[in-house]
Amino acid sequence: MFDKQDLVRVANTNMPFGKHQGMRLIELPEPYLLWFAEKGFPEGQLGRLMALTLEIKINGLEALIKPLIKSAD
Repeated sequence: MFDKQDLVRVANTNMPFGKHQGMRLIELPEPYLLWFAEKGFPEGQLGRLMALTLEIKINGLEALIKPLIKSAD
């Protein structure tokens, strides 16, 4: 189950490994997330957030997440 803080996490959590390491989850390419959906998302919070990110992207809701991105002051 997701909570509202998960939306903030999707906006501000960086991918910790792989081809897109360091990229915010909301910025990950949809095909990359679809690959994980087919192969299996990582365990734990990261996997839940990646699955949520995919749902956001599939439903065209990325504009709702952009205002939640914190600047790197």
